[in-house]
Amino acid sequence: MAAEERVRLEPSWKARVGDYLLRPDMQELSAFLRREKAAGKRIHPAGPRIFAALEATPFDQVKVVVLGQDPYHGPGQAHGLCFSVLPGVPVPPSLQNIFKEIHADLGIAPPDHGCLLPWARRGVLLLNAVLTVEEGRAGSHQGKGWEGFTDAIVQALDREREGLVFMLWGSYAQAKGRLLDGRRHCLLRAPHPSPLSAHRGFLGCGHFGKANRWLQGAGQAPVDWSLPPRAEVEAMLAGKAG
Repeated sequence: MAAEERVRLEPSWKARVGDYLLRPDMQELSAFLRREKAAGKRIHPAGPRIFAALEATPFDQVKVVVLGQDPYHGPGQAHGLCFSVLPGVPVPPSLQNIFKEIHADLGIAPPDHGCLLPWARRGVLLLNAVLTVEEGRAGSHQGKGWEGFTDAIVQALDREREGLVFMLWGSYAQAKGRLLDGRRHCLLRAPHPSPLSAHRGFLGCGHFGKANRWLQGAGQAPVDWSLPPRAEVEAMLAGKAG
């Protein structure tokens, strides 16, 4: 796939899913993306950020997997980590609800930004099922081939790792559950944190505390779900920290 040539694929992930990018359906996906860009359509996230989730969380460091649907479709929002936005971008409603649930569950106050990169570097794989989207058109790249690639990512984790936590929020993410062995991994299911569905069971789900209790029960360190202040995250993004 041409995208592999343009975007760095983290070595531990390349060893497991790099060959998938050479499949005919992925070649067609690459051609589709080129055609869309040639037609003047804005595609998010930018090319170098398409595989940002894999870059931020190498295979052997994954402890928790958060599965999103597809990237934010507003200008300047998507940067390759599901539910996350860069510092300075207004926190979207779904992420506001995630922060609200963490506060209720663990007593951690919401941060002054919406960048989840620190989570990713602590072992939380922030993976969307679909890795690109056309600006202003939610779900526009569903069914174009990304789902098979992200299935391969999830299957590699299920096959080679033990005792992971998978947070499956909403029906789209929960569909990935069919690929997972619930006896070896912790599968946490809830409605999507979107304002349209959060009050049907996401708020109050207690997933963050449950994830940490599972990890501790498996002899692993819990995840620190707090986020440093904006200035520290900006330094991290600039390569000066973290």
